[in-house]
Amino acid sequence: MASLLDRWLDGVEEGWGIPLLLAVFVMLWTAFLVLAYQNAGLHPDVIEAWVSGRTLDWGGAKHPPLMGWVTHLWMLVFPVRDWSFHLLAMVNAAIALWIIDLTARRFVSGEKRAIVLLLLMLLPVYQFQAQRFNANSVLFAVWPLAIYCFLRSFETRSAAWAIAAGLAGALAILGKYYSAFLIVGFIFAAIWHSGRRAYFTSPAPWMSAAAGAALLAPHAHWMLTSGTSPFGYALAVHGGLTAGRAVTSSLGFLLGLAGTLVLPLVVWAIMIRTRIGGYLRDFSPLDPGLALLLLIATGAIIAPPLVSLFLRSSLTAVWASPGLYVFVLVAVCAARFAVPRMETRRLAAGVLAITVAAVLIGPAHAWYRNGHPFSEGRNYYALAAAEVMQRWRQLSPVPLRTVSGDKLAMALSFYSPDHPAFNVPFDQQYVWQIPSAEVLRSGWATMCLPDEETCRFWLKQVAAVASDATTLDFVVTPEFWRKTGVPSRIIALLVPPRTTR
Repeated sequence: MASLLDRWLDGVEEGWGIPLLLAVFVMLWTAFLVLAYQNAGLHPDVIEAWVSGRTLDWGGAKHPPLMGWVTHLWMLVFPVRDWSFHLLAMVNAAIALWIIDLTARRFVSGEKRAIVLLLLMLLPVYQFQAQRFNANSVLFAVWPLAIYCFLRSFETRSAAWAIAAGLAGALAILGKYYSAFLIVGFIFAAIWHSGRRAYFTSPAPWMSAAAGAALLAPHAHWMLTSGTSPFGYALAVHGGLTAGRAVTSSLGFLLGLAGTLVLPLVVWAIMIRTRIGGYLRDFSPLDPGLALLLLIATGAIIAPPLVSLFLRSSLTAVWASPGLYVFVLVAVCAARFAVPRMETRRLAAGVLAITVAAVLIGPAHAWYRNGHPFSEGRNYYALAAAEVMQRWRQLSPVPLRTVSGDKLAMALSFYSPDHPAFNVPFDQQYVWQIPSAEVLRSGWATMCLPDEETCRFWLKQVAAVASDATTLDFVVTPEFWRKTGVPSRIIALLVPPRTTR
């Protein structure tokens, strides 16, 4: 085993070591997701990303458009299947790690590049958070790209890198408005860095701003003309806290980030334990590029709690996860000595062992979830969709055109072979609305779980105005390895198209 790991570490500078690491990472963690969730549907956030990407637009009801664009491109190549989205999640994480390595190689070579990625693989970010491909995880690759472009722009002040930095920053905002704090981090770093005079007296920052504004302009136009504002949704969902709760949320945000970084930084300290005294003494002054990265990450973390306290809104540490890699990268790249090969081998062997163990216990997770269903009803998505579609075929030879509702109805859009369009039934204040007469005439359906009281009340309202509507009340029972799971009652409403009535 030691000789194989040595050969792989030698291959990092030969050009094949990092690609092999990322390929194994994608293969094993995709296998884990397939095995661990084989008896459950995709997370609602993932299905929402697919729904938003079915039509290309410059915006969406709840989030900016980037996650939809990515899923749209993915589905041009891959089928609409659970395994496909598990693969997308891990490929996205691997791209993020590859861009991080692209940054690391500007400061270190060989084994230290491998150490950076291996330590990051100890975080829950690139496996467990990444598995839900949504507006948060789409930033895992975009933030490192934007940071890398800004680093190159600050160093070279060239027009090409300045434009790239502006476009990448705007792309991050098109992923999630929270990325505005990344831009704040860029500004904070540029102001406090020792090279600020050369940067601000060059055209670079203004070219970046112009390029970013140009890319954001169509989205701004969409918000002004569509009558929909994801920004308004964000404030409605996360705003309105008392001052005390805002303080608690901000503290929880900072503690959550610190807790996330504990494991890789402790492992790194153990790896350099014999040199840690000299490491701490030599940490300052940092390489100017590393100092810039550290300032970016610091600014992007300080700003959110301050704004949260001002707006009295909530924060979650997951939103800042795409930028946490900077602290690990700087910690490793700041070491001015070689790390013993034995320590690197141990780290690689440990990461591999953890990953293989996760794959092996994946079926145990599926077994557990068979008796302890997910709160969002994922265990019933495919079963309920199959039951509804069987009844739909009896009512109409025409494919199901449209569905509305909440998580279960969105799952019907994904798991039905007809893949009907999903229409959000409520506005940003969660006032549920009756589908239009045109939508009902073309064929429509919805589903609700028994504990979704608002959905069930709305379903009854639709049934009262839709002629020939058929109400279904049935029970689905999952099964795994011949063991019966927890049954659930499903309530559905089907409105066949007018041509078949």
